Amino acid sequence: MEQQQAQGARRRRNEQVGVVVSAKMQKTVVVAVKRLVQHDVYKKTIKRTSTFMAHDERGATEGDTVRIVETRPLSKRKRWRVEEILVRAAGRGRAQV
Repeated sequence: MEQQQAQGARRRRNEQVGVVVSAKMQKTVVVAVKRLVQHDVYKKTIKRTSTFMAHDERGATEGDTVRIVETRPLSKRKRWRVEEILVRAAGRGRAQV
């Protein structure tokens, strides 16, 4: 009975929203996720940034805002996958030199 419940109900995957800061690899992007934390002593709100390497089958480019979800380990440093491109970068039509 417990096995059936474990197989049927999957764990909800962790999601983050961030900006692509590097798209120079094949099928991999680096996503920067910003968050606000409060300093323990001074109680000031501080901006913190975490970067995640994510598997990208959707063709995200630098500057795009994307939603990434946690997944099984795909390589040494990739544990995230691009789920959706929320906002495309502004200068997408330019030719790269």
